[in-house]
Amino acid sequence: MKKTLGLLVVLSLMLSVTAVAQRRAGGGAHDVGHGFIPSHGPARVPASRTAPAHYSDRAGHPNAPHVHHNGQWVGVSGRNDPNYHLAQPWAHGHFTGGFGRGHVWHLAGGGPSRFWFNGFYFSVAPYDFQFCNDWLWTSDEIVIYPDPNHIGFYLAYNVRLGTYVHVLFLG
Repeated sequence: MKKTLGLLVVLSLMLSVTAVAQRRAGGGAHDVGHGFIPSHGPARVPASRTAPAHYSDRAGHPNAPHVHHNGQWVGVSGRNDPNYHLAQPWAHGHFTGGFGRGHVWHLAGGGPSRFWFNGFYFSVAPYDFQFCNDWLWTSDEIVIYPDPNHIGFYLAYNVRLGTYVHVLFLG
Protein backbone atom coordinates (compact mmCIF):
# COMPACT_ATOMS: atom_id res chain seq x y z
CA MET A 1 0.00 0.00 0.00
CA LYS A 2 2.80 2.41 0.88
CA LYS A 3 4.65 1.56 -2.35
CA THR A 4 1.50 2.20 -4.40
CA LEU A 5 0.88 5.53 -2.67
CA GLY A 6 4.52 6.52 -3.15
CA LEU A 7 4.39 5.60 -6.82
CA LEU A 8 1.25 7.70 -7.29
CA VAL A 9 2.90 10.70 -5.61
CA VAL A 10 6.01 10.38 -7.82
CA LEU A 11 3.92 10.05 -11.01
CA SER A 12 1.80 13.00 -9.98
CA LEU A 13 4.89 15.17 -9.42
CA MET A 14 6.39 14.14 -12.76
CA LEU A 15 3.21 15.12 -14.61
CA SER A 16 3.04 18.44 -12.77
CA VAL A 17 6.64 19.33 -13.63
CA THR A 18 6.06 18.44 -17.30
CA ALA A 19 2.91 20.59 -17.47
CA VAL A 20 4.64 23.59 -15.87
CA ALA A 21 7.62 23.27 -18.22
CA GLN A 22 5.36 23.16 -21.27
CA ARG A 23 3.36 26.18 -20.10
CA ARG A 24 6.54 28.23 -19.62
CA ALA A 25 7.80 27.24 -23.04
CA GLY A 26 4.56 28.27 -24.74
CA GLY A 27 3.12 24.77 -24.92
CA GLY A 28 6.17 23.08 -26.36
CA ALA A 29 5.26 23.11 -30.06
CA HIS A 30 4.61 26.81 -30.60
CA ASP A 31 4.45 30.22 -28.99
CA VAL A 32 0.76 31.02 -29.54
CA GLY A 33 -2.02 31.02 -26.94
CA HIS A 34 -1.75 29.01 -23.70
CA GLY A 35 -2.88 31.96 -21.55
CA PHE A 36 -0.73 34.68 -23.12
CA ILE A 37 -2.54 38.04 -23.36
CA PRO A 38 -1.05 40.79 -25.58
CA SER A 39 -0.39 44.10 -23.83
CA HIS A 40 -1.94 46.00 -26.75
CA GLY A 41 -3.78 45.48 -30.02
CA PRO A 42 -2.21 45.57 -33.47
CA ALA A 43 -0.72 48.69 -34.99
CA ARG A 44 -2.36 50.47 -37.89
CA VAL A 45 -1.09 49.10 -41.21
CA PRO A 46 -1.10 50.54 -44.75
CA ALA A 47 -4.63 50.67 -46.19
CA SER A 48 -3.67 48.47 -49.12
CA ARG A 49 -2.21 45.60 -47.07
CA THR A 50 -4.15 42.40 -47.68
CA ALA A 51 -4.52 39.42 -45.38
CA PRO A 52 -2.13 36.56 -46.15
CA ALA A 53 -3.34 33.49 -48.04
CA HIS A 54 -2.04 31.32 -45.17
CA TYR A 55 -1.66 32.43 -41.54
CA SER A 56 0.48 29.55 -40.27
CA ASP A 57 3.80 31.38 -40.34
CA ARG A 58 5.74 28.76 -38.35
CA ALA A 59 5.46 25.05 -37.67
CA GLY A 60 2.75 24.41 -35.10
CA HIS A 61 1.04 27.78 -35.55
CA PRO A 62 -2.66 27.93 -36.41
CA ASN A 63 -3.82 28.74 -39.93
CA ALA A 64 -5.80 31.66 -38.52
CA PRO A 65 -4.99 35.22 -37.45
CA HIS A 66 -2.99 34.88 -34.23
CA VAL A 67 -0.61 36.64 -31.84
CA HIS A 68 2.91 35.49 -30.97
CA HIS A 69 4.06 35.59 -27.36
CA ASN A 70 6.29 38.54 -28.28
CA GLY A 71 3.14 40.57 -29.07
CA GLN A 72 3.39 40.34 -32.88
CA TRP A 73 -0.08 40.23 -34.49
CA VAL A 74 -0.09 37.92 -37.53
CA GLY A 75 -2.64 38.41 -40.31
CA VAL A 76 -3.53 42.09 -39.87
CA SER A 77 -4.98 43.62 -43.05
CA GLY A 78 -5.45 47.26 -44.07
CA ARG A 79 -8.61 49.34 -44.06
CA ASN A 80 -9.29 48.67 -47.77
CA ASP A 81 -9.85 44.94 -47.11
CA PRO A 82 -13.33 44.31 -48.59
CA ASN A 83 -13.99 41.52 -46.07
CA TYR A 84 -14.32 44.12 -43.31
CA HIS A 85 -16.24 46.94 -44.96
CA LEU A 86 -19.43 48.13 -43.24
CA ALA A 87 -22.12 50.34 -44.76
CA GLN A 88 -23.09 51.50 -41.24
CA PRO A 89 -20.20 51.35 -38.76
CA TRP A 90 -21.21 51.44 -35.09
CA ALA A 91 -24.87 50.69 -35.97
CA HIS A 92 -25.43 49.43 -32.40
CA GLY A 93 -23.14 51.86 -30.59
CA HIS A 94 -19.69 51.42 -29.13
CA PHE A 95 -18.49 48.75 -26.71
CA THR A 96 -17.69 50.34 -23.34
CA GLY A 97 -16.85 47.29 -21.23
CA GLY A 98 -13.08 47.73 -21.32
CA PHE A 99 -10.24 46.81 -23.62
CA GLY A 100 -6.98 44.93 -23.41
CA ARG A 101 -5.11 42.84 -20.92
CA GLY A 102 -6.92 44.13 -17.84
CA HIS A 103 -10.34 43.08 -19.15
CA VAL A 104 -10.62 39.32 -19.65
CA TRP A 105 -14.14 38.16 -20.48
CA HIS A 106 -15.62 34.64 -20.21
CA LEU A 107 -17.83 33.61 -23.13
CA ALA A 108 -21.26 32.70 -21.85
CA GLY A 109 -22.95 31.23 -24.91
CA GLY A 110 -23.95 31.51 -28.54
CA GLY A 111 -21.75 30.99 -31.57
CA PRO A 112 -20.08 32.99 -34.32
CA SER A 113 -23.25 34.72 -35.50
CA ARG A 114 -24.11 35.92 -31.97
CA PHE A 115 -22.22 35.43 -28.72
CA TRP A 116 -22.25 37.15 -25.36
CA PHE A 117 -20.58 37.80 -22.05
CA ASN A 118 -21.53 40.02 -19.11
CA GLY A 119 -24.60 41.38 -20.92
CA PHE A 120 -22.61 42.45 -24.02
CA TYR A 121 -23.48 40.91 -27.41
CA PHE A 122 -21.23 40.55 -30.47
CA SER A 123 -21.09 38.75 -33.81
CA VAL A 124 -18.06 37.51 -35.69
CA ALA A 125 -17.47 39.01 -39.14
CA PRO A 126 -18.74 36.46 -41.69
CA TYR A 127 -15.31 36.15 -43.33
CA ASP A 128 -13.81 35.16 -39.95
CA PHE A 129 -16.24 32.30 -39.18
CA GLN A 130 -13.59 29.94 -40.56
CA PHE A 131 -11.13 31.09 -37.88
CA CYS A 132 -13.22 30.34 -34.79
CA ASN A 133 -14.36 26.75 -35.36
CA ASP A 134 -12.45 25.58 -32.29
CA TRP A 135 -13.62 28.30 -29.89
CA LEU A 136 -15.55 27.10 -26.84
CA TRP A 137 -18.52 29.48 -26.85
CA THR A 138 -19.56 28.74 -23.27
CA SER A 139 -16.20 28.86 -21.51
CA ASP A 140 -13.28 30.42 -23.44
CA GLU A 141 -11.70 33.61 -22.15
CA ILE A 142 -11.45 36.46 -24.64
CA VAL A 143 -10.03 39.96 -24.63
CA ILE A 144 -11.47 42.74 -26.79
CA TYR A 145 -9.18 45.22 -28.58
CA PRO A 146 -10.11 48.18 -30.78
CA ASP A 147 -9.43 47.49 -34.46
CA PRO A 148 -7.29 50.38 -35.76
CA ASN A 149 -7.68 49.28 -39.38
CA HIS A 150 -11.38 48.52 -39.89
CA ILE A 151 -13.96 51.11 -38.85
CA GLY A 152 -16.80 49.59 -36.84
CA PHE A 153 -14.98 46.40 -35.86
CA TYR A 154 -13.26 45.16 -32.73
CA LEU A 155 -10.85 42.26 -32.38
CA ALA A 156 -11.77 39.38 -30.07
CA TYR A 157 -8.63 37.54 -28.93
CA ASN A 158 -9.00 33.99 -27.62
CA VAL A 159 -6.65 33.55 -24.65
CA ARG A 160 -6.60 29.74 -24.84
CA LEU A 161 -5.84 29.50 -28.56
CA GLY A 162 -3.99 32.77 -29.23
CA THR A 163 -6.18 33.44 -32.27
CA TYR A 164 -8.35 36.46 -32.98
CA VAL A 165 -11.34 37.39 -35.11
CA HIS A 166 -13.04 40.62 -36.19
CA VAL A 167 -16.29 41.22 -34.29
CA LEU A 168 -19.20 43.64 -34.39
CA PHE A 169 -20.75 45.01 -31.22
CA LEU A 170 -24.49 44.28 -31.13
CA GLY A 171 -25.30 46.00 -27.88
